[in-house]
Amino acid sequence: MTTITLYGHPDSGHACKVALALALAGIAHETVFVDIWAAPETRPAAFLAASPLAQVPALVIDGAAMTQSGAILLEIARRWQVLGGASPAGTRRGAELLMWEANRIGMCLPQLVEARRPHGDSFPGGTVEWLTGRYETDRANFDRLLGEGRFFHGDAPGIGDCAIWGYVQWLDKAGVAPSEAMAGWIGRMRALPQMRPRGDSWFPA
Repeated sequence: MTTITLYGHPDSGHACKVALALALAGIAHETVFVDIWAAPETRPAAFLAASPLAQVPALVIDGAAMTQSGAILLEIARRWQVLGGASPAGTRRGAELLMWEANRIGMCLPQLVEARRPHGDSFPGGTVEWLTGRYETDRANFDRLLGEGRFFHGDAPGIGDCAIWGYVQWLDKAGVAPSEAMAGWIGRMRALPQMRPRGDSWFPA
């Protein structure tokens, strides 16, 4: 029997991506919460052994550890043939979306969230305006990538949707607004039966 452990925290959009993918795919696993606000050296020893950078998420499958949310999402899709991973075209679409998210909308949104977090990191003057401008470009490209589909993978969500959800779930915390298409997608994602809210984040209860 395969044993799977996810190390994560509800304040980590990257961990939320993986938790959502596991839920949508119906993959049984244990979730271990890691306090990302505590000093890295105080985090659980098993987690530190799995994650050399002491960052969440970390996913351990039968003793083999993986880190980096994008790599984990691709592994889930390919190994279990789910969330777009059942076909070469679906896997390719997922990989393209993961790369876009990591380099674009998934870069600016967490920084905007951090800039507005009480006692969060301070940024040089003009940084928030620059990040907001990047987001506005990314929001327009979000609409182009989504097109007329209900989800980024078509009629059902895939790993691309999980990746993009990670930080788009926190637009209010980032101080930015969605496009009409983005708002519709957010509504459809929130309506998925596997969604379980935990405070203002999405992470398993």
